[in-house]
Amino acid sequence: MSDLTLILLAAGNSSRFKVPVKKQWLRIGHDPLWLFVTNRITDMFPFAKIIVVAHPDEVAFMQQMCDIDIVCGGETRHHSLRNAMAHVDTPYVLVSDIARACIEPDLIMRLIDAKERADCIVPTLAVNDTVVYGEKTVDRASIKRIQTPQLSRTEMLRTALDTPHDYTDESSAIVAIGGTRHFVEGDIRADKITRIDDLAALECLGIPSTMSFTGNGFDVHAFEEGKPMVLGGVQIENLYGFKAHSDGDVAIHALIDALLGAACMGDIGMLFPDTDENYKNIDSKVLLQRCVEKIHNFGFMIAHADITIIAQAPKIAPYKEQMRRTLAPLMGLNLSRINIKATTTEHLGFIGRKEGVGVIATASLHYFDWING
Repeated sequence: MSDLTLILLAAGNSSRFKVPVKKQWLRIGHDPLWLFVTNRITDMFPFAKIIVVAHPDEVAFMQQMCDIDIVCGGETRHHSLRNAMAHVDTPYVLVSDIARACIEPDLIMRLIDAKERADCIVPTLAVNDTVVYGEKTVDRASIKRIQTPQLSRTEMLRTALDTPHDYTDESSAIVAIGGTRHFVEGDIRADKITRIDDLAALECLGIPSTMSFTGNGFDVHAFEEGKPMVLGGVQIENLYGFKAHSDGDVAIHALIDALLGAACMGDIGMLFPDTDENYKNIDSKVLLQRCVEKIHNFGFMIAHADITIIAQAPKIAPYKEQMRRTLAPLMGLNLSRINIKATTTEHLGFIGRKEGVGVIATASLHYFDWING
């Protein structure tokens, strides 16, 4: 049985990536980058355990996509790694960043072959350019570019991480407590994805699938006296509003469910539970914005939306255009890609009795095309 656990760190916010999608959710075919990298590395060696560290908001969704142990990350890389180490029970641990997508098998084997030589085995690259620090030219032969993955003795790394100081790699933490490190040859193909332009140099990455995804949403709300009516993000002149935990915008609620359905991300009740007082009387446009941000972060772009409002009262026709112009920018859509329809139930049922309103919404998504932008 293997004596080595694999930890992959994917909990970052991609603050330097500068595109709507977090880099760990860029799609390679259908797989997000974090899953592509995990599968790629685990095919190279029979690890005893595999742990992926995720942003707290992404743990549940990532767990739906695989049978791998997903661990909640912390505020920094150091904290995230410490969280993962609590789940390690093998003598050795291999730690890498999801942003190093094209790690090759020979690099993994160089690390494993050298595991007895020090407390931490580290891949490095030479620096070929002149290096200046302040006004002083530094001997570039003494400079090394540190890469991951790094292979460490588990107990030594666990002890090294038990400190308030943040380290950006395992070897620095281990050396700080008197441990040893051994350098092996790195690999330029294991360079880290930091900015969108870095992707062009990574030959192991396939293109995202061009498949589109469609979701449906349905919601109803009863009328409530003495409450303003908001529908499709627009204030409606009416004697009644909607009975709801939020502002009751039934059109936006159905739309959110359609978007989440297309992304296979659950439903509005999971994302914004009506038991949470933070959402009491909240403007549903805010909920839509948060939903769209999450969908973008997870690698999707919105292609279109179609909403059917079913109401005997009030009259919807005077407000349809305003709804389109309100909702389109919230989803990053051109006006030509959102449609609002209205119908009645010919006086049948609770809607026909003017007791409430129902809405059906359909939305389609596609993966963010990181190759063409």
